[in-house]
Amino acid sequence: KAYKTDLNGAFSLRCCCVEWWLQVGLLCIPLVAVYLHIPPPQLSPALNKWLSAGEHFHFRGHNVFYRDSFGALGSSDVVILLHGFPTSSYDWIKIWEPLTQRFHRVIALDFLGFGFSDKPRPHKYSIFEQASLVEALVSHLGLGQQKVNLISHDYGDTVALELLYRSDQNRTGRLNFNSLCLSNGGNLLKDYSILSSILTRLTNHVIFQKGIGEVFGPYTQPTEAEFWDMWGGLRYNDGNLVLDSLLQYINQRLKHRERWVGALTSTSVPLHMIYGPLDPVNPHPEFIRLYQKLVPRSTFTILDEHISHYPQLEDPQGFLNAYFNFIHSF
Repeated sequence: KAYKTDLNGAFSLRCCCVEWWLQVGLLCIPLVAVYLHIPPPQLSPALNKWLSAGEHFHFRGHNVFYRDSFGALGSSDVVILLHGFPTSSYDWIKIWEPLTQRFHRVIALDFLGFGFSDKPRPHKYSIFEQASLVEALVSHLGLGQQKVNLISHDYGDTVALELLYRSDQNRTGRLNFNSLCLSNGGNLLKDYSILSSILTRLTNHVIFQKGIGEVFGPYTQPTEAEFWDMWGGLRYNDGNLVLDSLLQYINQRLKHRERWVGALTSTSVPLHMIYGPLDPVNPHPEFIRLYQKLVPRSTFTILDEHISHYPQLEDPQGFLNAYFNFIHSF
């Protein structure tokens, strides 16, 4: 009799647990459904101005956003800017005008899946596709024979290394490099997992702001308006729903490390690294020591100790000084 009582109690407890989880699940389903249909935030005047100043071109059936500003007279120099994850070309806003005073053309794009470009899903996003996109844009702008300078950041660093590999291998459609400047290249998430997939899909402004804030220095945090502009670019075209697909680049970097590090170590293209040393993604001094060891011929600039993962936004003047010193050195 006692045995039967224990069984009945266990059965009742199990039923209660199942019922509780079912209730939680039923509650979560409409919440997730509502979230997935929340419209993106309205673009700020500043972000609208950036969008209005740009154009789109077609790449493999998709619309890709880019900006192409004509600047300094008497110069034929071209600079192309490659942004990082998970943001957009708007990352370059604070150094855009000074660059136009030095270069004939300043060009930036939103990679597929980012910013104001299309964000197809399902889609197998890859660094190789993004590199081909850059080559297609250069061709579209009639710059196939023009020597170009690249400035890249984070995710854009990996795209730049694939472009460098193709250039050094004399691939058809390759870029004609004049120089390459990298900055704080690395991964925002170290490991790809089911959990990261769920978190990136169900992110909201509060979670996003906390995550992005952690890769800025304590004295160089974005303003509330700047956080909203980053979030607005990400949410445009439902970009929050493709973050987990974009994160596959972490696996690609591991798989193709020899190819991309090899391009960096063997190229004769002038190289520079601009580095914010407070970066939790690429910790100081380990990161810069490894970079020096792998690429001894590259020059580098370590910015002030309070500058973190987004040096072009946290210290635009320091970033520009470092870059112009590099450009004038060869």
